[in-house]
Order: sequence, then structure tokens, then C-alpha cells
Amino acid sequence: MEDWQNAGFGLYVHWPFCQSKCPYCDFNSHVWGQIDQREWARAYLSEIDRIATETEGRVLNTVFFGGGTPSLMDPDLVATLIERITARWTPANDLEITLEANPGSVEAGRFRAYSNAGVNRVSMGIQALNDDDLRRLGRLHSVSDARAAFDIARDAFARVSFDLIYARQHQTPAEWERELRMALNMAVDHLSLYQLTIEPGTAFGARAAKGGLHGLPDDDVSADMYLMTQDICEAHGMPAYEVSNHAGPEAASRHNLIYWRGGDYAGIGPGAHGRLTLGGTRLATQTPRDPQRWLDQVAQSGNGELPRESVPRDEQALEYLMMCLRLSEGIDMGRYTALAGKSLPEQRIRDLQDHGLIASDGTHLRATRQGRPVLNGLLRYLVD
Repeated sequence: MEDWQNAGFGLYVHWPFCQSKCPYCDFNSHVWGQIDQREWARAYLSEIDRIATETEGRVLNTVFFGGGTPSLMDPDLVATLIERITARWTPANDLEITLEANPGSVEAGRFRAYSNAGVNRVSMGIQALNDDDLRRLGRLHSVSDARAAFDIARDAFARVSFDLIYARQHQTPAEWERELRMALNMAVDHLSLYQLTIEPGTAFGARAAKGGLHGLPDDDVSADMYLMTQDICEAHGMPAYEVSNHAGPEAASRHNLIYWRGGDYAGIGPGAHGRLTLGGTRLATQTPRDPQRWLDQVAQSGNGELPRESVPRDEQALEYLMMCLRLSEGIDMGRYTALAGKSLPEQRIRDLQDHGLIASDGTHLRATRQGRPVLNGLLRYLVD
């Protein structure tokens, strides 16, 4: 068995367009006036066929339409892609097909059509349950829009998730607690809860560099919000299965688990990344970020990727350690040793255990509640 088979195989399809660019967003998203969705269909179908030929015989566990705002895709386009995907690969019996959505009324009205096309999980970018903060975050919807869209999604899809951002400008721990409890009372089975980070190249990043982004909580307050989030979600029956992701029983994102567990995934669309094991070699794939360049490249050469790079076994081991230690289940130490050709240093493991930062049952190593907030430091100590 090849290593990737421990985690499965997924397909990521990137739709790069949004109605507007949020000031905190550093994803590959663009605002275009006119989009020829038939042209995009031809490019996506061409790439699906190319990757399927390379990975013939595999069982496909997950499909994820990300972006950007994939809920701006015509439902007919989504249906066409899903039909080709499920024809070219053998779909798993429990194939998970996720589509990211914004809760504006236009997108919400399409939910039933996406469900009919085969989407069975939706992930909604709500981001805040406070109208003032939604405006500050550059979101185009209101809280009432979000609630209405969520109700429609809950009726249309078997599984529903949504994202919230906390540690926002001028937000207090008490305000975040009220908002989080509101979210949990909306009867979701999955929540992605992210601390606001200020990234270079974003509008917030430029504003912060000029000293104009006021009211951000300091590190101690942000840490308090993180720990409070863990307590409240766990008490509600939605513990963190990953640093920023919380789910009820059997409700974890199977697609994201493929990433975190070190599986194979193909990336299609502008700026998409992938990891594919072909002929016994693990390959890192990526595509041009510019939408028009990607379209032109697919049309002209029949291949939307940039040159692939092989990932050496030691780098595979490091990726596995970095990603899987984010999970509550931790890493399989035998699998790490097989990839790295050596075990993690026993003395350093004992040091971290003595400080209550990691725990081991002899086969798996995981970060504890105290260790998760300092995960980067744990990783550096283990592999330095």
C-alpha cells in the first residue's frame, strides 16, 4: 500500500471569482464583470479528463468546490462537472461533495439546484453574526440574510457547515461568547472558527502597516478567546477535531481530513495546489493564479498546471507531522517513521510530555489542550 492510501483521494476545484474582495482575504479570488461559464466548463472538463487518465482505477472519496465564491457558479455547470467526475472515477459509497457558499439571497436561491446536481455538503462563509462587524469585514450580507440562507441550506443538504471569524476589531471575549452560543444554537453539525489574521497583500494588511487598523485584541485576549471557544464547543458536543474546526459525531470534513492526514488530492483551477503519488513518486502540483492565464494555458496546451516537483520522503514526513498534529487524533508514529526513515527523538517527546504539551499512547502522538495553542513551537522542537 502506498502512503497516500492511509488517507484517501480527493479532488479540489477552484472557482476564482467573488462579487467583491474582502479586506482580510488572501485567497486567490478575483472580481470580473463578465464570466463565460461555458468557457470555464470546457477548461474544467479538460482538466478532469487529464487528471482522471493519470489516476485511473482510484476510488474518489471527496470533491470540494472552493474559491472564491463557488455559489456564483451556474448550477448547470456544477451538475456537468459532477457528472463527468463521477463517470471518470469510481466514487466512494459515501462520496462527499462540498460547495462553498456565501449567504446572499442570490446564492441561497440556488441551493436546491446544487443539491439536485449532487452536492451533499455546503460550507457557508457567514464570518460574523453582527451586522456592524459584517460591514467592517467587507461582507455583502446581513445577519438576517445569513440566517435565511442557513435555513434554506439545512433543508437542501444533508450536511451544513459555516465559518466564523473571531478576535475581530473591538470585539470583547463576552461579545464573542454570545455570538458563539448563537451559532451553536443554530443546530449546525460543523463549525470552522478562525482567529482574524492580518495577511500581507490584503487591504487589512496595508491598513495595518500604516497604523490604521485599530481595535484588534492583543495576544493574551486572543488566546483567552481561543480557549473559551474550545470549552464552549466541547460542552455543546462539538469538540475541535482540528485546531480551528469543530464537529459533531461523524460530521468532520472528510475532504479536509485528506489534506491533514496526508492523502492525495488533485487541484484543478487557477491557483489550485495538489499532491499526487504517481509511479511511486509523490508530486507537488500547482497552477497559475491568474484566471485568464489558466484558461489560455488549458486551451492551448491541454494542461493547466505549472511544472511539477517531486516531494522527497523526508519532506513528506515533515508535511505529515505538521498537518496531522493539528488533528485531535494526532500522528501515527509508525507511519512517520516509515516516511522519515527515523523516529522522532524520544527525549524531546518526553520533555514535551513532562510539560503536558503532548500525549502518546505508544502508537499515536497528539498535542494536548495546552499544546495546541503553541503548536508551531512544538513542531520546531520536535524536528529542529
